[in-house]
Formats: sequence, structure tokens, C-alpha cells
Amino acid sequence: MREHKAAIDHSDLLPDNPLYLTTSMTKGSTSSDVAPAADSETNFKPTDLRGILKYIPRFRNQIFVISLDGVVIADDNLANLLVDIAVLRSLMIKVVLVHGISSQLTELAETRKVAISNADGTGATDGPTLDLAVRASSRVSHLILEGLTQSGLKCAITNAVRALPVGVIKGEDRQFTGKVDRIDKDTLEHLFAADIVPIIQPIGFAPDGSTLRINSDLLAVKVAAELGATKVIYLSQREGLKIEGIFRRDIAVDKLAAVLENSPETIDHDVRSKAEHAVSGVKSGIPRVHLIDGRVYDGLLNEVFSSDGVGTLVYGNDYQQIRAATRSDTRFVHSLIRSAIKREELLHRDLTSIEEDIESFFVFEIDENIVACISLHLYPDQLDAAEIGSLCVMPFHHKRGIGRKMVEFATLQAKAKGATKLVALSTQSTTFFSRSCGFVLADESGLPSFRRSQALNNGRNAKVLVKSLD
Repeated sequence: MREHKAAIDHSDLLPDNPLYLTTSMTKGSTSSDVAPAADSETNFKPTDLRGILKYIPRFRNQIFVISLDGVVIADDNLANLLVDIAVLRSLMIKVVLVHGISSQLTELAETRKVAISNADGTGATDGPTLDLAVRASSRVSHLILEGLTQSGLKCAITNAVRALPVGVIKGEDRQFTGKVDRIDKDTLEHLFAADIVPIIQPIGFAPDGSTLRINSDLLAVKVAAELGATKVIYLSQREGLKIEGIFRRDIAVDKLAAVLENSPETIDHDVRSKAEHAVSGVKSGIPRVHLIDGRVYDGLLNEVFSSDGVGTLVYGNDYQQIRAATRSDTRFVHSLIRSAIKREELLHRDLTSIEEDIESFFVFEIDENIVACISLHLYPDQLDAAEIGSLCVMPFHHKRGIGRKMVEFATLQAKAKGATKLVALSTQSTTFFSRSCGFVLADESGLPSFRRSQALNNGRNAKVLVKSLD
């Protein structure tokens, strides 16, 4: 990858009137036992074309709003990020870029020896601050424009944000700080149709044409909500979201909203704005909001093209779900459990046997990726009893309660079918079933004769665990 230092130039070469729309002229180029886990071989590497290919039908023609903090623009990884964005475009993903300027504005103010009233667009913006913000925004937009042009993309700096003054808040006149009034959706869709990547500055225009400064975190979710975007991806200098110092790989929007309401101080101040806007974004209909470190090489592609990701994902209630498996899930289920079979944690099951029995399986999806499975069978000659098996969770998703949720779901399904007893046979997960799921050890006499015979003859010497469903 090319190295490209994207530091702001504070010379007087900065244009005095940078609020323009310009387009580059370069045309774009693209059922038996239970096991504790499967190994990571079911994870697709984003550098593996096969891994990326499975996402193409899902993401084709969808819109991603990517928000880049000023500190990310100034990092050496910017050139790599812009190449990654070119990869997204080659896969027919529509991309909108929203950028911040806080880092550049602060540096420019120090260079010019100008005292600014606010750096990130959340407080008051006085006249001198607005003037520097316009200059910094122009230079940052041009750096992005330059990098995308080098990657063979057409792109445009737009004036698609209509804004109104924030006004007086708690007795403070916010002066030239703006709030989003309207996004010119028609303009952005016209750019999409022309295969042009829109670049949106943290600047808006009032009805009289005057200029207002807007916070880029807010702007990203407003643009995404208006366009019906699938994702907002915040790229900052943070790896993601930490709550009480603990990194969160994913968090439900309701849980994050509760933290922000009851104990906002447990979230680092410099990422709190993104957390707040992630909540408002998901609640306004954006399915996924990602927070990742934009300085990490391949971080963007890893976040988009893997079920694990590298940052934090804020999701709505439809993100995690357990559903009945379908025939098209057969290979994914087989891939998930085959490593456990190799370790003799599960009874051998080939692809054909799983396909024949797929209606007995349930799968757990994260962002439409299968990360866990379980099977449920009723005993034909003992209809008041059912057996769970093939419980397997990807290692990356351990210690998140997924295995317990799968067992709880299977328990509800068994009760709905009239079972009063649930059985599990396990060689290595007896502690999990007894401590976390309420099972107790039993002997083989509680099994139907055919099942007892199978358990004795396969040589696995699995423990029998039973749970009453009364």
C-alpha cells in the first residue's frame, strides 16, 4: 500500500472561498453430544476473496456512510483507507464520506495564533473560529479528493447539507454553530447514479446562503438516516467503545442508551459523542453503527467483511436472533461443528447427514452470520422427552452468553412440543450444563432403549444430563 502523510498545510495557499463542488476527471476502474466450541477456521479472512464474495449479494447497492475524524485524515493510514473505500465501491457498495476537522482546526489555530471558541462543532462557533473551520475543511476535503482520485474514483465535495443556527442553548449563544435542517437527497442520489463518491464537509448552509459549522458525528447519522443507509462507520483514534474501561465488541442500542442516561462518565469523553449519535442513529432506523480505529491497517475491510470485526458494533434488536436452520445453512452448520468433531467433542456427522437432519437445527446469527448452532430431537417412543445436541459456538463469540441462550431457546421449543424433560449428552461440557443451564447428572437408564444403546455402543462414554421442564 502507498504511504501518504495527510497533515494539514497551514500556508496561505488555502483557498479563501473553499465552499465548492468539484469532480475529478478520472473515471473509476470494482445430533448427539454437545461441544464447547469450534475453532476459528470458520472465520473468513477479508483478504481472502472467497470471504468477501459471500457479502456481495448482501451489500450490493446498499449505502455506507463513513465518517473520518480529523486525526484519521492526518494519519499515514489515510491512503490505505481510501484504497479500502475503492474496494467497497468495486463491490457496488455506495459510499458517502463525512469528515471531521477538529484536529486540523486546533493545529491551524495554534499556527495562526487565533483563539478558537470550540473545536468539534458542539459548542459556540464565533467568527474567527468559523473562518478557520472553513479553511481547515477545504484542505481536508481536498486531501480526500486527491486520495480517491489516485485510487481511480470519481468524487465530489458537495453543498448538500442545509442547516439552521443552533441558537441560544442554556443561555449561551452558539453563534455560527449549526444543526442539520435538511439533506439534499436528490443531489446525493444524482452523484450515486453518476458513480461519484460524495464528500461531505462539517459545514452547512443556511437558507440565506450563510455558512454554519456542524459536528461531523451528528452529520454522519443525519445523512445516513435520510439516505436509508445500512451502516454508519465512525473512524477515529479509538479502537471502539469502552465502558468502565472494558472494551465492548458489540452492544445493543438499548443497553448503550441506558449507560449514557445513567452513567455517561463510564464512557471516555472523546468517544461519548459517537456513542450518543450511534444511539440516535440506530433509533432513527440505521441498522448498524460501527466504531473503529481508522489508523489500523485493513481495519475497515476487517470490520465490514468479517463476522468478528475489529471495533464496536452498536445494533438494534434485530441484530442477534435465533432461527430455524434452512437447507441453505447446511454447509455453514457443517463448517461450524466439524472442528469439534475432529476433537471428538461431537459424534461424527457428515454433510449429508446434517442436510437430512437440518430441520432439527437452530442457528444463532450475528449480523446475518451464523456463529452458533444447536439441534433438538423428540424421542419417538417417549414423547415427553427431548434431546439437545450439536451445541457449538464460534470461539470468538465465547463468554457472551450465546451458548446459554441457545439452550434456553431449545428448552422453550421442547416445552412447546409437549416435552417435560430435556436431555443432553456431553463429554466436555458437563459443568456448563449443570452450572449455567440447570441440568443435573443422570444415568443411562433415563434414556429410551434405542438411545441408550447408541450411547453405550459409540464408545464415547458421554455423561447424561437431564433437566426437568415442569
